[in-house]
Amino acid sequence: MSTTAAAAAPRDTGVELRPDPTRVVTRFFVPGREDVGPGDSRAAPVIERLLELDERDVELALADVDVRFSGRHRDLPTVFREHAELVTSRLDPTRAVSPARRQLLGAAFTHEYAIEGAALCNPSAVMFPMPTADGDVRFVMSVRGIGEGHKSTIGFRTGTLTAAGDVTIDAPGPFPTTTAAAPALHHRAVVHAKLAEMDDDHENAAYVLDALPARFDDEELAARISALTDDLATRRNTPATIANLREVAGSSYSVVFPNEVTLSERVLWPASPAEHQGMEDARFVRFTDTGGRVCYYATYTAFDGQNIAQHLIETEDFSRFAVSPMAGGAAVGKGLALFPRRVGGRFAALTRADRETNGVAFSYDVRCWDEATTIQLPTRPWEILQLGNCGSPIETADGWLVITHGVGPMRTYSLGAVLLDLDAPEHVVATSAEPILTPSAERRDGYVPNVVYSCGGFAHGDRLVLPYGVGDQTIAVAIMSITDLLASLQPV
Repeated sequence: MSTTAAAAAPRDTGVELRPDPTRVVTRFFVPGREDVGPGDSRAAPVIERLLELDERDVELALADVDVRFSGRHRDLPTVFREHAELVTSRLDPTRAVSPARRQLLGAAFTHEYAIEGAALCNPSAVMFPMPTADGDVRFVMSVRGIGEGHKSTIGFRTGTLTAAGDVTIDAPGPFPTTTAAAPALHHRAVVHAKLAEMDDDHENAAYVLDALPARFDDEELAARISALTDDLATRRNTPATIANLREVAGSSYSVVFPNEVTLSERVLWPASPAEHQGMEDARFVRFTDTGGRVCYYATYTAFDGQNIAQHLIETEDFSRFAVSPMAGGAAVGKGLALFPRRVGGRFAALTRADRETNGVAFSYDVRCWDEATTIQLPTRPWEILQLGNCGSPIETADGWLVITHGVGPMRTYSLGAVLLDLDAPEHVVATSAEPILTPSAERRDGYVPNVVYSCGGFAHGDRLVLPYGVGDQTIAVAIMSITDLLASLQPV
């Protein structure tokens, strides 16, 4: 790590997490659909060839698959059965298919995906569960895995901050696992706001949405869409509104992992069209709401291959996750980060809605963010291209401590800090004149060179634990004294 004399000095913990290409998940695979350009899938001829195999060849092939792959996954027979069921519509129902042949059929329509095949980066960390009396602190670190085709997933690691200030990361479980997404509730205010972004929050939208409760499910939405369709003769642009409603609703889903899948084996896989190409840069925060309810939120960037959007994850136990879209002018682009509690009765968030400055936004709805107030402009050489946050603010007696990032010449990412007023966080109290962390000579190379970047750390006592990505390739962890860091900031 490189620091300047005027900046607080982070301590390198020696932690280094590298992408592991052996961490693979199973995915449904259709021959031909992976090809670029026109053309149908090759499912039909593949199935026909498999059905013509001699039964002895089927058994030998299945045994070979078992030898080579059973040690890499928790329950391959179930995976093969589920994948075979997805293509049964192409089978002749009068034709007998042996159990072994059906399993081989499922294997033919399955492939492995290396979730960390290209990179492991952009971590955020939160205490979970809360500390016990022995002085050690357990935490969960979210990680962005990047695999084939630059597709991003959200994974997890667990670790410990000891009373002596040492950080250790547990070895992850052996079987990374995705699980199917299930329907979730939709939020009427969000749907209205997303339709407004599409310039489609007009009469048709009101007819559908205003008759629904504040939160509604797929069945209730389908009934209102059916009513809109029945009134087609008196309305304009009905098909477009219906398509937009379904598109927005498709971004809400839930994921539940079985108990046998350990936390470090759980992988959130892109499940909606809006995030088809990836779930990027999750910023987790432990949020305490009015009345003392505690949950964990994460904002992340959904990427469909061309467009980006801010989405929200909510969980209480890192086993059940609810995902929904976010809306509003302050929730566009990348880098939305929630404060860990309400401020003045409202939710608060850091944002970079204009793509280059740091701002603060407020809302009474954690999913809708209309306007942002710019609080920091890129004025120093090391941040002259753009600014952004590195995760949710840390609450201190002196104010909200925010780790920031700045981008300078040669697209070099460095980390800085600002201190915001505790009661009015749109007011900056102090800033770092120089970076607190820059890419060192030993840590400048990677998938994206000259980058150090974090999606958030946590504080325990005077220690700030900050995991960060190195070159968008690997992950390191630094510890800083909050007292020293605050003392290094220059009053505004």
